[in-house]
Amino acid sequence: MRSWRRRCRAWLLALHQWLGLSLGLLFCLLGLTGSLLVFYVEGDRLLNPELVVAPPSCQSPAGTPCQPHSLDRIFALLEAAHAGRNGGWRLELPMDPGQPLTARYYQPEEKAGQGFAPLLVTVDPYRLQITSQRFWGDFAATWLYDLHFTLLLDRSGRTLLGAASLLLLLLLGLGVYLWWPSPRRLGAALRAGAGRSSQRRIYDWHVLGGIYGLPLLLLLTLSGAMLEQPAWFKPVLALFSPVDALPAPAAESGAILIAPQQALEIARQHLPGGEVRWLETPPAGGGNYRLRIYQPGDPSRRFPHTLMWIDAASGEVLALRRPEQGSAADSLFNWLHPLHNGEAFGLPGRLLTALAGLLPLLLFYTGLRRWRQKVAARAARP
Repeated sequence: MRSWRRRCRAWLLALHQWLGLSLGLLFCLLGLTGSLLVFYVEGDRLLNPELVVAPPSCQSPAGTPCQPHSLDRIFALLEAAHAGRNGGWRLELPMDPGQPLTARYYQPEEKAGQGFAPLLVTVDPYRLQITSQRFWGDFAATWLYDLHFTLLLDRSGRTLLGAASLLLLLLLGLGVYLWWPSPRRLGAALRAGAGRSSQRRIYDWHVLGGIYGLPLLLLLTLSGAMLEQPAWFKPVLALFSPVDALPAPAAESGAILIAPQQALEIARQHLPGGEVRWLETPPAGGGNYRLRIYQPGDPSRRFPHTLMWIDAASGEVLALRRPEQGSAADSLFNWLHPLHNGEAFGLPGRLLTALAGLLPLLLFYTGLRRWRQKVAARAARP
């Protein structure tokens, strides 16, 4: 029985080693790019100073600071600059006075057949000026995002990363199993000993980095797998809770009589305590306005989960979807992205997530050093 356990442990150790050696560089790439992407919006503004908005210092007669232009004037500026684009625009409202308004056009003719490559236009809402016009993937921040999310391979990259994430979960689980000490040795196993040999210090860095970083590594790897391939997980979750339980209202063609600013005011009147973060305009043929609204308690301010649809012809609120109305499975998917980038816990969560992205590099380096030590020791035996 004991010899069988030794053989089983040796087999699991070999599996752990070869999974680490084969997936280690990919794990490092995902970790390092993930760390950078935690602050990719801020990094994009740092690399492109024209994206930084400086609100005018003027004062109105009432003593209040200058206000940005209305969405109607901003949308008219977009339509004048891109007269041939008849689809809807997705307008991201600034989160603070130093940010531009960002408009996305999701199906530009220039990128037809290239997968996800919307046109992104930034507008200074105070001076009513277009400050940048770029396609997704053509500048550093979005290229880095595609590298992290698809390995620049589009759908096949997502499939590859989904499968690799599941293998990384197995790698982490094997590491914990192989390390797990007896109860009387648990305290000593959680400490790095002083005065140990270099081989032992490498081992301590490897196992303690993995054990203490395990909660974050598991969270980031599992949430990453679910974001890459939600269709793999939804059938399992559907056994316990309905998935996508609240359908969206169908869009109808017709005259667009409600302007964007009026749709914004309708949403603010309907949800006075909410903050409209996104407003999607209907295409030229008519349809609905779709708004994303942040409310206190939502894990993400930039991508909130309260949705509202407004008829572009009548101004009627067709549907309002609140996160608390969804199922448990829907709530889980609402939390995935803010957990994955740390946004759910504010700036401390984002900083911790950025630091966690360095752990795969530590584990791969120390694991590689440990493996080479073992190879050298076996070669030195008679």
